[in-house]
This record gives sequence, structure tokens and C-alpha cells, in this order.
Amino acid sequence: DETKRRPAPEVTVIGHTDTVGDQAGNDALSLQRAEKLRDMLVTMGIPATSIRAVGRGSRELLVPTGPGVDEPRNRRVEVGVR
Repeated sequence: DETKRRPAPEVTVIGHTDTVGDQAGNDALSLQRAEKLRDMLVTMGIPATSIRAVGRGSRELLVPTGPGVDEPRNRRVEVGVR
């Protein structure tokens, strides 16, 4: 609701994955996660032109792990609002 009240919100939605899978697959999956949340925000009334969706794959882990580790906390979407 607060974001909808702003005259020109800038919203960044960043998708992430764990280290299971290859880099190309994780990049695509993280972008899909971000786009899904962007679509949800649009249905809630945030203008699509105010939202940028990006995927980081497994490059910015919340919980550092080795390759191929199934870590649910790394599979996430972060939202920043300015």
C-alpha cells in the first residue's frame, strides 16, 4: 500500500537460486522468480513501468555453500523500493 501511494516508486525485484544446477539454468530460474513476483505486484496496483525484475542466479548466496548444495534460504526474491 505504501508503494502505491508514492508518486513515482522505483521497485527492484531480484531473484536468486541455490547452487544446484548449472549457471545458465539458475540464471533463467532466478529471473522467472523475479518476474513472477513482479507480476504479483502489478496485480496489486504497482505500475509495471515502475518495476525492474532481474535474476542473479547463484551469484549472491545468502548462505554460503559449495556447488550443488540444496539450500532453501538461497532460493529467494528480494524487493527494494525507492
